[in-house]
Amino acid sequence: MTVRNLLAAAILSLCASSAPAEEALVTYKSLSPDLALDVAHATMADCRKRGFQVTVAVVDRFGVTQVLLRDRFAGAHTVSTASGKAWTAVSFRTSTAELVANSQPGMMQSGIRDLPGAVIIGGGLPVEAGGSLVGAVGVSGAPGGDADEACAKAGIDAIRDKLDF
Repeated sequence: MTVRNLLAAAILSLCASSAPAEEALVTYKSLSPDLALDVAHATMADCRKRGFQVTVAVVDRFGVTQVLLRDRFAGAHTVSTASGKAWTAVSFRTSTAELVANSQPGMMQSGIRDLPGAVIIGGGLPVEAGGSLVGAVGVSGAPGGDADEACAKAGIDAIRDKLDF
């Protein structure tokens, strides 16, 4: 075989084995910036109604922050904590409260507590729409992770009709 024939055979082989372009592309759903802002506002409104000054972070399905709202008296630490809770919830596709329970010392998943960026404290919830993970909400500043999570849940519930399609 000549070099030209070898090259032609190699090109034909590559073309025959590669997937069509449609199969090589991925389609996904994610929160729009407007919907991320809506869930952040609804979450903060619920916390204020309960008398809590908090920070609310909303991340997209990849853990990138879309919205960060800090109430005027929320502590400085709540900014990174809320963002970390949202990132952790979307990364592990579960609530951070569930991770607290599943990662106690001596348990199989205890090592996740040592991962950089993971915040294993209640108050982070994933947001799903139509069976797909589309983002997460993290709240920090209420008196306890359970109260943070209650606010996050109320915020997600407030936009549920826009998520279910």
